[in-house]
Amino acid sequence: MNTSFLNMATIGDFDPLNAAIPATRVEITVSGRNLLDRDTFSKSDPICVLYTQGIGSKEWREFGRTEVIDNTLNPDFVRKFILDYFFEERQNLRFDLYDVDSKSTNLSKHDFLGQAFCTLGEIVGSLGGRLEKPLGGIPGKKCGTIIVKAEELGNCRESVMMQFCGNKLDKKDFFGKSDPFLVFYRSNEDGTFTICHKTEVVKNTLNPVWQAFKIPVRALCNGDYDRTIKVEVYDWDRDGSPFADAKDTIQRFKRNRSSNNSAKRFQEYIRSNHDFIGEFSTSYRELSRGQSQFNVYEVINPKKKSKKKKYLNSGTVTLLSFLVDVEVTFLDYIKGGTQINFTVAIDFTASNGNPAQPTSLHYMNPYQLNAYAMALKAVGEIIQDYDSDKMFPALGFGAKLPPDGRVSHEFALNGNPQNPYCNGIDGVLEAYYQSLKSVHLYGPTNFSPVINHVARYAASVKDGSQYFVLLIITDGVISDMAQAKESIVNAASLPMSIIIVGVGPAEFDAMVELDGDDVRVSSRGRYAERDIVQFVPFRDYIDRTGNHILSMARLAKDVLAEIPDQFLSYMRTRGIKPSPAPPPYTPPGHPLQTQI
Repeated sequence: MNTSFLNMATIGDFDPLNAAIPATRVEITVSGRNLLDRDTFSKSDPICVLYTQGIGSKEWREFGRTEVIDNTLNPDFVRKFILDYFFEERQNLRFDLYDVDSKSTNLSKHDFLGQAFCTLGEIVGSLGGRLEKPLGGIPGKKCGTIIVKAEELGNCRESVMMQFCGNKLDKKDFFGKSDPFLVFYRSNEDGTFTICHKTEVVKNTLNPVWQAFKIPVRALCNGDYDRTIKVEVYDWDRDGSPFADAKDTIQRFKRNRSSNNSAKRFQEYIRSNHDFIGEFSTSYRELSRGQSQFNVYEVINPKKKSKKKKYLNSGTVTLLSFLVDVEVTFLDYIKGGTQINFTVAIDFTASNGNPAQPTSLHYMNPYQLNAYAMALKAVGEIIQDYDSDKMFPALGFGAKLPPDGRVSHEFALNGNPQNPYCNGIDGVLEAYYQSLKSVHLYGPTNFSPVINHVARYAASVKDGSQYFVLLIITDGVISDMAQAKESIVNAASLPMSIIIVGVGPAEFDAMVELDGDDVRVSSRGRYAERDIVQFVPFRDYIDRTGNHILSMARLAKDVLAEIPDQFLSYMRTRGIKPSPAPPPYTPPGHPLQTQI
């Protein structure tokens, strides 16, 4: 991508450095321990194959393979897998290991050593981003262990602030001094160069001090710290000003930014319209030394050097400052041990219909999940990866409870108000099904008690070690709107987010008011500090072909997409930094591996 016009991005609508911001990317490293030995006269020669699934699909597709490591049962594979990470998606992964017996790429020609299943969220949600799982797939055999580690690629989010000055640059103007500016290029693997920055022009001086500028590391060197960075120094000429026709120039190079020759043609354009003073080369690693004797560069004009024996240079350019800024991300907090606590609250009001009847939204069909169970499973199975103990409070509201028939808007689905925690999402589903058999559906639809329930826990942990997500699943119009809005305004200052999923055919117009996307929720003149509520009607995500897996994936993707930003907004406004990640895992010593 042509990224030459950083300082001209305000002209027109082309911002070259923000045109293609990559998704969060993680690097997956795989190791094996105590693998099966399939070779007679030596140990196995293992390889790992990664498979992924598309959204709402059960089909496994091969994503990539590691290298083969010769003669070991404890491989530490060098080749990494680079995956795009999305908090709001359940990204299923499968790791298959084989003992390679020949040069064939056909896996059926090699001995199967075992396999492991997990999600990408499960890996990044583990302490330190390290997940260890037993290998299975061969009945009656202990297949050993797989260790999978996820590391967020740092160069996706690093930026560097730099400032340069020039000294004794060549005089190019007849009636005055030079008007110098710098053009930066990063080298490509094919030997070509891509423009990545151009400074402003400093008028009428041979000793310019350019303004400090900020540039993403990926734009400067594509994350390769030793890649050549070429810098050219020019004297600006009024007749050839790129600013005079900046918009036209931007559009022409925007249209041609995919061409390998665009950088070369821009360089020719600059040189034909402005006076070339000279150039120098450096690298990110050299620049990172900061202001020192290593970062004073002689500006060399190759033509002058070839013609004049006594030519030394055309001046010097000095790095004045170099400051790296790393944007703190959601994964930094997760890696540092922050837990996401998930609570579900289910609507047991009479408008859902008699659970014994197929027309009821709570009907327990033996062949498929009802809408409540699908919404719970869709959201819960993703969030559970970020909670180490997998114990989830499950609440109900709007029902009469045995034995006395009192109406409750905050009862434990497992029947234990002192300990409403259920073991895993399956445990929550089981408690939900049991409640349907014991409680009597009643009303009204009050949200504030369950919001306040979770808020009490969130208020007790404000150090960034925990964040709370409440999922409310409901079928009808809210009855305590004023109280719910006040509860949301109060909760907005706590480490907490609320997801509301509407099921059934009812109109949910009033719920949009709680969402706060257009107008921030307010109560008695107070506005919510943050937007913490996301509301969606489940019917908008139901797949018409009856693919419930796809329906659940669509729902989860939409309702969870805002959670990382809501999480970060709380941490940033409170000045909470991520805790240090645990020290990297060091594998125990074992024989030297030979890569094939």
